[in-house]
Amino acid sequence: MQTIQISLHILALLIVLALLFDFMNGFHDAANAIATVVSTGVLRPQTAVAMAAFFNLAAVFVFHQLHVAASVGKGTIEPAIVDQYVIFGALIGAIFWNLVTWYYGIPSSSSHALIGGLVGSAVAKAGTGALISAGLLKTILFIVLSPLLGLVFGSLMMLVVSWIFFRSTPRKIDGWFRRLQLLSASMYSLGHGGNDAQKTIGIIWMLLIASGYSSPEAPPMWVIISCYCAISLGTLFGGWRIVKTMGQKITKLKPVGGFCAETGGAITLFIATALGIPVSTTHTITGAIVGVGAAQKMSAVRWGVASNIVWAWIFTIPASAFVAAIAWWIGVHVL
Repeated sequence: MQTIQISLHILALLIVLALLFDFMNGFHDAANAIATVVSTGVLRPQTAVAMAAFFNLAAVFVFHQLHVAASVGKGTIEPAIVDQYVIFGALIGAIFWNLVTWYYGIPSSSSHALIGGLVGSAVAKAGTGALISAGLLKTILFIVLSPLLGLVFGSLMMLVVSWIFFRSTPRKIDGWFRRLQLLSASMYSLGHGGNDAQKTIGIIWMLLIASGYSSPEAPPMWVIISCYCAISLGTLFGGWRIVKTMGQKITKLKPVGGFCAETGGAITLFIATALGIPVSTTHTITGAIVGVGAAQKMSAVRWGVASNIVWAWIFTIPASAFVAAIAWWIGVHVL
């Protein structure tokens, strides 16, 4: 692959922009990790985000294999067309969609906003031939599969727990699962950090490879550390507008339901990260929450709210791709 010529100050600007997206990813998706534990009253919001931020950062010591970063950095668009304008467009498209959905309290996917941004920039520059169909199809497939897996694991957890504790009193169950929810929320935050931080690692790595500052074998350690720190800081500041939607509007949760949803979501994230698939933590936990509600009774789920969230998922990739294509054009004429 031919090395692109890029000034150091433009390179630094794009890296900062990527870390800003990573920060916003944590800020936007904090609700995914803490909504259930906050809405059930197990933790205060400030304590919950601090715990989630800690486990976002701790994920750097758990997920040593950077399969997700490789999928984003080398398996989404052709490396040969990557330059500063493509990366600029992709990041602007993703950041724009994150800001819009955060403002309106819509739990959309930062991951798919980033994928959409890459697609929009790449197509604007080189047409659809610049897309790697196998990698994109895998990502698109998991737009459907990740919430379904979350739903299945969440509902199965709820059914198993109900079977094991069917003789216990509600008060005793509540006491047990208030403690256990601390564990499930921690595991979900670990999975969130492990999958989502790697997406920004993949973007910066892609840029560094194209500009000749990194090998295709592995990204520099400073990239890995800075991306995990950025998403952790974003989570620490929290996206409060989305917490209420995730924690109470889809279905009413008790500690036992929160535990089952978080555990089901965490299992899905751990599997996806091991397979190198960039999934949406938003899709995953939403599916798990719906599964928990449906396992109790179908009417426990507010299907109108859930369908509104699904519409946001459908528009995420096209909307961010459209903005990214415009940003690519602006970048070509301004940067």
